[in-house]
Amino acid sequence: MNSRLEIAQEAARIVCEEQLTDYRAAKQKACERLGLHKKSTMPDNAQVQQAVLDYQRLFGGRQYLEHLRLMRETAVQAMQLLADFQPRMVGASISGAVTQAHRVQLHVFCEKAEALDIFLHDCKIPFEQGERSYHYSDGSEAQVPLACFNAGDVGVDVAAFAQEEINKP
Repeated sequence: MNSRLEIAQEAARIVCEEQLTDYRAAKQKACERLGLHKKSTMPDNAQVQQAVLDYQRLFGGRQYLEHLRLMRETAVQAMQLLADFQPRMVGASISGAVTQAHRVQLHVFCEKAEALDIFLHDCKIPFEQGERSYHYSDGSEAQVPLACFNAGDVGVDVAAFAQEEINKP
């Protein structure tokens, strides 16, 4: 078997069974478990994502389908609530490569990140503030303000980008 495929399949198993959401960490753990060198040619994230989808189709059953449906419904509701911030859904809930550990990921755009915090506060939605590092296609990286809350049993992470970044890849 191709070592990239083996790594992708083992990484997918780790993601699904151990609730790890970081593909890079899952690939590294997969290499260790398979006895492969750390400098082995790694599969890309798309290959791991496909392996997660394959794994969930085989073993996820009704629980997986129900969780995916709930995540997507929650994303739609959150996007409707945040409509003034031009929300975009990103992450695993789009592809379906989710586990119980995944959270809905949204990007919103506003003049000042505090506008999102004020909006959530005014809506009486309890949330935690944080930051997340984002990597852009041009190689740059930025720390972006994050608001995290729960909508029922589903976690939602909302990254607040500057308005001018709405079309940045």
